[in-house]
Amino acid sequence: MAVKVLVVDDSSFFRRRVSEILEQDSDIQVIGFAINGREAVEKTAQLRPDMITMDVEMPVLDGISAVKEIMASNPTPILMFSSLTRAGATATLDALDAGAMDFLPKKFEDIARNNEDAIKLLQAKVKEIGNKRIPRAFKPITHQKPAARSVPDKISNTVSSIRQPDRSFQRSTTASTLTKTQNNVPTRASGKQYKLVAIGTSTGGPVALQNVLTQLPANFPHPILLIQHMPAAFTPAFAARLNGLCKIKVKEAQQGDRLDPGTAYLAPGGQQMMVEGRGGSKTLRVFEDNSERITYKPSVDVTFASIAKAYQGDVLAIILTGMGADGRDGARMLKQTGATIWAQDEKSCVVYGMPQAVANAGLSSESLALDDIATRIKSETGCG
Repeated sequence: MAVKVLVVDDSSFFRRRVSEILEQDSDIQVIGFAINGREAVEKTAQLRPDMITMDVEMPVLDGISAVKEIMASNPTPILMFSSLTRAGATATLDALDAGAMDFLPKKFEDIARNNEDAIKLLQAKVKEIGNKRIPRAFKPITHQKPAARSVPDKISNTVSSIRQPDRSFQRSTTASTLTKTQNNVPTRASGKQYKLVAIGTSTGGPVALQNVLTQLPANFPHPILLIQHMPAAFTPAFAARLNGLCKIKVKEAQQGDRLDPGTAYLAPGGQQMMVEGRGGSKTLRVFEDNSERITYKPSVDVTFASIAKAYQGDVLAIILTGMGADGRDGARMLKQTGATIWAQDEKSCVVYGMPQAVANAGLSSESLALDDIATRIKSETGCG
């Protein structure tokens, strides 16, 4: 059955363009249009689309407010179209918090290397998102200011070990700690020692990362690398937002950054992020990648491959919601060194693509609901 789409935009040209692209795919049917957010709310109730494409900036009622009203009255998967500006990034992140599932740049030339690839990506996202069902009791994300960080933003491994009198995270490899996830599933920490946590994600990732990272304590014992498929204009705003919400420090990665515990480093959009160095101190290499062979910039595979060389098996790597299979090859390299790989489960994913690729390849040892991942990370790393 075709995915039924409501196209919302105040530009008649853009409405027509989106409609023409979508209806090139026989599995997609555009069933209506709305020229502002208020009309979008009304037509969602009237037409009951499977998904909505939504502009951010519109008269009468803007896209963010429309998302909030739709999610409160008739929860429906929504794909935002956004300008690649600082203001556009902030507004889009607000829309995701309100309940939108994903976003794309409004200029198609910013979506992919060529027009044909951009068309295929838009069609694929609409079909993936349109087949997702949202609980009627959907609740938008509300931001709560975290408690003040009790430790300096930049700390060394030596200071980290000294300021924890009980050294609870320095467990022997024979330790076994019984915990329960939020779904009351009993789990045991493996007792494995780690030096790094790495998380890769795409569609649905901004909300998923926020869910996980806001639950981690300020004294988290390891550095964290974040690889989120996202345009260059968006990653500074996203890193700043996470930093304001989390107890740990979150920053957009920069060339030469030293990896410190209690800090998460977000790969910059449009670039690749790799770890360099063996032994003690590790630093980040951030660089432009003009290769047409690698689709994603940043790429989970690229970062994971470098981690496998730098850290060997002392890594907890997690693949969250996202389209495609980015992360599978990198996870395989990590697995070969003895690293631990987890994947988000299908039910809690916006798109069960990347986690499914890892799970089907037999690389992940656990399949976890999103709401349980932070609890398991804290247990596994000894800081729960």
